[in-house]
Amino acid sequence: MKVVKFGGSSLATGEQVKKVFKIVTSDPERKIVVVSAPGKRYPTDEKITDLLIEFGKRHLHDQESRNILEEIIERYILIIMELQLPDSFIKKIRNDFMQLMSIDKNNPVMFLEAVKASGEDINAKLLAGYFQHCGVEAHYVNPKDAGLLVSNEPGNAQVLPETYNRLSNLKSRLGIIIFPGFFGYNERGEILTFSRSGSDITGSVLANGVGAKIYENFTDVDAVYSVNPSLVKDPKEIEELTYREMRELSYAGFSVFHDEALIPAYRAGIPVLVKNTNNPFAAGTKIVNKREKPNGSVVGIASDTGFCSIYVSKYLMNREIGFGKKLLQILEGYGLSYEHSPSGIDDISIILRENQLTPKMEEQIIDSIKNELHAEEVHVEHGLALIMIVGEGMRQNVGTAARASNALASAGINIEMINQGSSEVSMMFGVKEMNERRAVQALYHEFFIGVLV
Repeated sequence: MKVVKFGGSSLATGEQVKKVFKIVTSDPERKIVVVSAPGKRYPTDEKITDLLIEFGKRHLHDQESRNILEEIIERYILIIMELQLPDSFIKKIRNDFMQLMSIDKNNPVMFLEAVKASGEDINAKLLAGYFQHCGVEAHYVNPKDAGLLVSNEPGNAQVLPETYNRLSNLKSRLGIIIFPGFFGYNERGEILTFSRSGSDITGSVLANGVGAKIYENFTDVDAVYSVNPSLVKDPKEIEELTYREMRELSYAGFSVFHDEALIPAYRAGIPVLVKNTNNPFAAGTKIVNKREKPNGSVVGIASDTGFCSIYVSKYLMNREIGFGKKLLQILEGYGLSYEHSPSGIDDISIILRENQLTPKMEEQIIDSIKNELHAEEVHVEHGLALIMIVGEGMRQNVGTAARASNALASAGINIEMINQGSSEVSMMFGVKEMNERRAVQALYHEFFIGVLV
């Protein structure tokens, strides 16, 4: 049995849905299909989920929202017409969406959760109806009926352990199961959503629950690339990488996969295959526990902007018990989370997303660190980009850091900081945001073009 997930771009139009139908029915092992809400049809288009969020917020504040709901309904009607489905489908879709107007608004958070989830839910019903219309036995299955229980954390729901045993019952169902992604139910029967792009999580959870042979994730690219194609032209495709490598790349800015999505599949040892809906015969990228194919010391390079560094220096810091803990407690008091904390004998840097800081908060934090920890120097450096080179092979290869540093130096790029993860699977470089593109290109040339690895 295979679990197959299709992203929003794969379901944005009737023509795309037809491709999905052909892909699913071409392989009898594809028994469970997880669907997202329709995504963008073109770059400036809006995702259905974004429109639903806008509708929900307006409706909560008694602002004009009917026009947005009509726009959403019209998108689904266009898909129905392209699929040449009977008018009864249009009536059903319209009725389902109009019910959103009558959901209780007394709990605004739960109202928005139900509204956000409706895009996937209604799309799954539509897809199941299309399969049936084409003469294929297919059934829409609601997450509540399947037993997908989640924690009571709106927008960040976590799957409860007992879910997996309940989902195993899906194996005995006949026909193709069409399952909406992105949400589950708490023990009170209320809808709660995963974080954005959470349909990836749903697919991974279902693959774990039914013990799937493989989890296929169809998107709009042929494979996972070794670097962002917007930064490097025609980058190398990755044939195979490990879960650990994929998670590091996702965390550091790769957008192919939600960075939490692989955990359920990883725990069950189920391979994940990334494939292209628009080119299903492409080999794709396989994500596994242990890689069989050698990819050299570095498998991928990821980057992201919008970081800052809080630099703290104090003589004999290394001998002061609890200094790091006290520093992080100060940040915790302001509700800040951090990304990295490279340190030396007498200094430490805390890397965090700079959108968490306001100028006033920054000033208060500096004062707190100086007054409470008696630090000799504290300053904040803004406008940083983090670049991550990732690869299990770095463990066995000597000189990876030297090669990376030399490549950046040759490109005239100053390294603001460097930090190697304790797993030795990743190495992080901090550079000025304005140097991000050149830094990534220099590293790509070093590890993928200029020198054999």
